Amino acid sequence: MLRIVFPYIEVGLPVGAGADRVWTLLTDTSRWVEWGPSIRDVESTERFLTAHSSGRVRTVLGFTAPFAVTRFEPGRTWSWRVLGIPATTHTVESLGANRSLLLFGVPLIAFPYLLVCLAAMKRIRSLAERDSDPTHRAGLS
Repeated sequence: MLRIVFPYIEVGLPVGAGADRVWTLLTDTSRWVEWGPSIRDVESTERFLTAHSSGRVRTVLGFTAPFAVTRFEPGRTWSWRVLGIPATTHTVESLGANRSLLLFGVPLIAFPYLLVCLAAMKRIRSLAERDSDPTHRAGLS
């Protein structure tokens, strides 16, 4: 799914896990390195994002960049600025008890970065679905 929500372009991916599980992955800064292809380390004012979170991310290119959350709707969406520039949006919509829709958006001018976002979203889907699988949690997989 692809849609324009000016000034962003968003890509969506269905996830076989509840929105709360996906939201936790999106907002837990200690897990960003697991799913963020461009992130190698995170320093944040809080482990779980809030409307006032800020910090620094170390990128795969080796430089560290400051970030600040610019929009935050608990359980639903958050956006941020990196190096003072509007960056990605992150949204989760519930589709039922064990289904959700994950959406990432980038400023229209940065549309090629959607490929990196899609890779991140696939990792989040894998983590969320694995974490919600009772056989995996029980060590049976």
